[in-house]
Amino acid sequence: MLFLIQVCINSITFAALKMVMKNKKHHERTRAQESSNAIERMYITMRHLFNRGFYKPMGISGETLRQSLLFLRPEIYGSIGEEKAELAGLLYVIDRLPQGIEECTFINLTSDEGYSNSHFKPIIPEKRKRNCYRIDDEQMNIEITRGRSEIYDILTHLTFLFVESHKISNRVLAHEEEGVIARDWEKLEKAVLSKKKLTQPEREVAITHTANILGRTFNELTAAYGSFATPSQPERLLHIVYWLGKLAIEEQLDNNKRTITFSPVLRERIGHHIHGEIWADSIKETLHANGLLERPIHIISANMHSVMNTLFAPEALKIEFPNKDVYEVYEQLSKKENQDFRNKVTVKAIENGMVFIEDTSGTNIDVQIFDTSKIDFDKVDIKADIKALKSKKPIILVMDYAFGEQAYETIDELLKPYKVKGTEVLLNVESISIMGKAGILEGGKGDIMIPSAHIFEGTADNYPFKNELKKEDLEGQGINVYEGSMITVLGTSLQNKDILKFFYNSTWNVIGLEMEGAHYQKAIQAASKVRRSISPDVKVRYAYYASDNPLETGSTLASGGLGTTGVRPTYLITRKILEQLFN
Repeated sequence: MLFLIQVCINSITFAALKMVMKNKKHHERTRAQESSNAIERMYITMRHLFNRGFYKPMGISGETLRQSLLFLRPEIYGSIGEEKAELAGLLYVIDRLPQGIEECTFINLTSDEGYSNSHFKPIIPEKRKRNCYRIDDEQMNIEITRGRSEIYDILTHLTFLFVESHKISNRVLAHEEEGVIARDWEKLEKAVLSKKKLTQPEREVAITHTANILGRTFNELTAAYGSFATPSQPERLLHIVYWLGKLAIEEQLDNNKRTITFSPVLRERIGHHIHGEIWADSIKETLHANGLLERPIHIISANMHSVMNTLFAPEALKIEFPNKDVYEVYEQLSKKENQDFRNKVTVKAIENGMVFIEDTSGTNIDVQIFDTSKIDFDKVDIKADIKALKSKKPIILVMDYAFGEQAYETIDELLKPYKVKGTEVLLNVESISIMGKAGILEGGKGDIMIPSAHIFEGTADNYPFKNELKKEDLEGQGINVYEGSMITVLGTSLQNKDILKFFYNSTWNVIGLEMEGAHYQKAIQAASKVRRSISPDVKVRYAYYASDNPLETGSTLASGGLGTTGVRPTYLITRKILEQLFN
């Protein structure tokens, strides 16, 4: 009898424990699932608004975007959900949008529609290559040539910007009767509209009033002030706050809503690889014109300096830096003030057969072609199988970074056969190497990630592959190296800690996040395994260095750039890629 009672108690206890564990597991995942659903809602909404052709961000049509962003509270946007203004996120966004956009009531997203041939002067944002045109006092046009990822990126940033603008207007209007904030607003307006240059005391008075409007301290605004300033607009932070607030106040008092439109040509062209096809054809024409089309080709997606500097900097700058460690030379080349040194390396590269293809297609992806038969490997400090190189004479094709879905468009077009006098010529692509920046989930800025698979966020798509780069290839160089899966996200500006923690702690074994990997691999697999336009045995290499850790407060993308921290990992990866190519 006692035995039966004990069995029953044990069964009840086990069932209760199982229920608790089940509920606990469900509870722990709820926030991540809700966040994932919020991202999905945002993308469905953005596609719907794009197809519709226009919407008002702070009106009913923009409500889903606003609410989803406020629910997510992405790390990059800091205190977006709080009453106080977000300064680091504002700087991050404003550096990626055209100067003067805060003054515009109408923002028009267009395709490449001929504005470059007009009197309109292109405005290129500080941190994002895209052509923008100020049409008049009220309208800004932004050219979209990089596909849907660019649209998502801009709409997310604009949603953040308009949410912040209403924080300003709410504080001004809510305290209007008391006259406190209203007085601050009048003082800010006077400083912004003043024609004369502000003295330091006048600037500090303006900062004091602005800090009150934003709900921030004088110290916080003073610390951020210089980061917003430009040579042509030293008081830019005051200017941005005033115009964001002014247009938001007009929206609330006069119902004069800001509007985002998508041009009919953009809606017609998006997704058709128009820019990618022009870009790829230009490269193949250049290869054909130089007699290089049928040579073995190694494609590297990287920046426009690391491969060139690795090959030619030691020789080009041997007088300037006779005894310096090679990484110290690379660091000097990365500094803004050393343009003369960079010019010397470029001249040396051109003398040794480098061909530079400046982009005219609208992809904003420049290309360098290196003919290894013209390189003197006795002057290159990377070991190489010179006999094999002389026999095969491979070509190294370096393309600048793609942006999100644009990675698929460009590589897909590049790997297609090229028609010469009606005959299709297959490219002899032997390897494709991808080096880029990514967010890391374990470790910090400057650490290296070696992916074994790319997982596409929001889908069941995953792309495992054999990576020719291994963790041990890059260890022992004073930098932490991590190996595992990488998640390709729809946009870095939407990631929050709940989703990232789920991927990090789950069996997906995710070590970092980026925006292009799955798109690259999808195009490579299609070309090599399905279409057979390149060899099925093509070698692939992926390596990333950490630009931020979105799980660490103060280490997100909005906290600032890598500075010289990124130099060593960049060149470690570059040198290892080249070492493998040369052997």
